[in-house]
Amino acid sequence: MAGGDEEATTALLPPPAGSAEAERPPPPPADRLGVGYLIFFTLGAGFLLPWNAYITAVDYFSYLYPGAPVDRVFSVSYMLSCLLPLLLIVLVFPKSSAPARINTGLTLFTLALLVVPVMDAVYVRGTPRLYGAFDVTVAATVMCGVADALVQGGVIGFAGELPERYMQAVVAGTAASGSVLVSALRVITKASFPQDPNGLRQSAILYFMVGMVVMIICIVCYNVARRLPVVVYYKNIKQRAQKAEVGGGMTGPAWRSTLWSIVGRVKWYGIGVVLIYAVTLSIFPGFITEDVHSEALKDWYPIMLISAYNVFDLIGKCLPAIYLLQNSNVAVAGSFARLLFYPLFYGCLHGPSYFRTELPVTVLTCLLGLTNGYLTSVLMILAPKAVPIHHSETAGIVIVLFLVVGLVLGSFVAWFWVI
Repeated sequence: MAGGDEEATTALLPPPAGSAEAERPPPPPADRLGVGYLIFFTLGAGFLLPWNAYITAVDYFSYLYPGAPVDRVFSVSYMLSCLLPLLLIVLVFPKSSAPARINTGLTLFTLALLVVPVMDAVYVRGTPRLYGAFDVTVAATVMCGVADALVQGGVIGFAGELPERYMQAVVAGTAASGSVLVSALRVITKASFPQDPNGLRQSAILYFMVGMVVMIICIVCYNVARRLPVVVYYKNIKQRAQKAEVGGGMTGPAWRSTLWSIVGRVKWYGIGVVLIYAVTLSIFPGFITEDVHSEALKDWYPIMLISAYNVFDLIGKCLPAIYLLQNSNVAVAGSFARLLFYPLFYGCLHGPSYFRTELPVTVLTCLLGLTNGYLTSVLMILAPKAVPIHHSETAGIVIVLFLVVGLVLGSFVAWFWVI
């Protein structure tokens, strides 16, 4: 592993001012026992867990708010509340503290997950006030969106300064939060309690409380990660590169010029990410949970489809550890090709009867997850390496901004299935 890190170090360095030998850094420290990889994997799982928790508990929220388009409202509120803070982070990046952003965001995530048990106690066990409860629940998803901007932008930017394997760990972790952890936990908690309203509530409360514990673990992991030898090593390289450029810092017009230069270097990676997530979120979870139905599987059908998507998304995001596509043009072309999912899923609603059965919908859902996972991972890994190391964090945050734009577009396009 250390050999690969050394190659990545050489690639990330800015052009040397003196001789090549004088500028070459010592070999990076080894990631003993894969502790660094595991921590970044955990952080990746953590910052998407609250969002995955809210959308995977669709059966619980549908019971609380019958007739409300829960998934679509959650998606729009979450993504819009994530977009504005990300814009502010990019524009004021030189003045913001990544540790402060990430620790604040993880705390907000914990509070957002706490809302569900509290709301259950106040509104469900007491006198129900449907619309007031729904408003508070939507406000909790807004809190999740703000926290996501603070945490995801910081963690992706953090991993962008390190060798590729750490970004792959973060991206794979985002999938693990949906498949291995959230979906499995939701299925287990649902199956462990009686299939009645009281059992549904108890399973959801347990589900969100476990999520809170995971958030606390992530806070510990992040503060440990900052002190890992491999992280300190690359931070020192970044600081030397910053000092070599404009005396160590940029503000005002100089920063804006540099920012636009970074955006220009990563724009096609970003366009690919926008397309990937616009297509994915316009179909998942709204179409999957609300527009297709199964007489045989009943309310298990959306849970099983969400779980299938998340498992294949995880597989796709783990594949770059085996084979990483180095040609970004092919990856971007693949993101355009995913537009074919629209006519295919449309056929699952209005096509021939055999196309509207469980098998075609399940196969398409699995392919949606697999392509989402692999192409996202490839583009997120390659983008920060398109700029020198002292701009890798900014490039990572810019890519997250593109990602959120894609999620916002997908959230709005999802309403066309209803129209």
